Amino acid sequence: MNFSKIIVSIFLSAILLINYSCAKTSSNKKLPDDTTDSSGSTFVKGADIGWLPQMEASGYTFYNDKGIAQDCFQILKDHGINTVRLRAWVNPSNNPQSGHCSTAETIAMAVRAKKWGMRVMIDLHYSDSWADPSKQVKPAGWVGDDFFHLLSDVYNYTYGVMQGLKNNGVTPEWVQVGNEIASGMIYPEGSTDHWDSLVQLINKGYDAIKAVSPTTKVILHIDQGNNNQRFRTWFDSATVHHAKYDVIGMSYYPYWLPGKPDYTLSIDDLGNNLKDMVSRYGKEVMVVEVGGEDDQPQNTYDMLMAVQQKVRQVPNNEGLGIIYWEPEGARSWSHYPLSAWGNDGKPTHALDAFAQN
Repeated sequence: MNFSKIIVSIFLSAILLINYSCAKTSSNKKLPDDTTDSSGSTFVKGADIGWLPQMEASGYTFYNDKGIAQDCFQILKDHGINTVRLRAWVNPSNNPQSGHCSTAETIAMAVRAKKWGMRVMIDLHYSDSWADPSKQVKPAGWVGDDFFHLLSDVYNYTYGVMQGLKNNGVTPEWVQVGNEIASGMIYPEGSTDHWDSLVQLINKGYDAIKAVSPTTKVILHIDQGNNNQRFRTWFDSATVHHAKYDVIGMSYYPYWLPGKPDYTLSIDDLGNNLKDMVSRYGKEVMVVEVGGEDDQPQNTYDMLMAVQQKVRQVPNNEGLGIIYWEPEGARSWSHYPLSAWGNDGKPTHALDAFAQN
């Protein structure tokens, strides 16, 4: 998520962190039998829910469509969500918006997701807080390390997260090495001004992931999934410098494009880019972040349906699926305008898009 664009709007009053868990009530709602495509392969219908532990700790109550208090995982699952994406920060603070997401908290959330039958993606930011195209701040504990030690920092941290997950019975299907790294990661050494160094850092992350879990797929993720030239330029350079990865991840937010154009003006560009990435680089593709305006649920629903269609149209089932960034992050709590949750504590109609074929 390009969080720098929304941080101005995200100021909450101080939140008392108390032990809290959402009321868990059983649901009689039948799960939609639509998580597989015609070939039988599982299509990802995901939610990035990194804010959930903070929301629960603050006392936020989630309600299902009927207005009954319920565990957020149950609500998401009942709407067709089968995958959870979790961000991980190296040494975060306890700030409600710019903190949490430590290794321990991320592992705990992954264990919880597994218990709900969810597939798991881990998004390693390689920072102590938000990393996105406008900032990739080196973890404070790594400042001053020379490049040789920085490579070790990346490997050891990545290995530690992966081993912690494994020790707790979780094997993530996907792990991102960096978050929206169009301009690189771990500045200044990992900037795209220094492609050779950037790829060495990426490959250390890749090697650490595969050392613990050879079956886990490694994602490289950049923003503006409708911008084919941006992707060609970046992944051409990654190829020249021998970056190791398995999946190309995209963000797609029409809201953040210049002028906030309706999704209908860029959705075909997204579809064409998805197909081009597969044919050009021989990699699977996934929209790992997507979102629309919470106060326009029908438009966001339509956009989500269109994005799923474009991903499904990628030949040979190499379009893996889509993940909504913080659908549960209600504006009343986060001040973030692109959730799929209403002020009444219930999911909006937009979330119903994941329960459709």
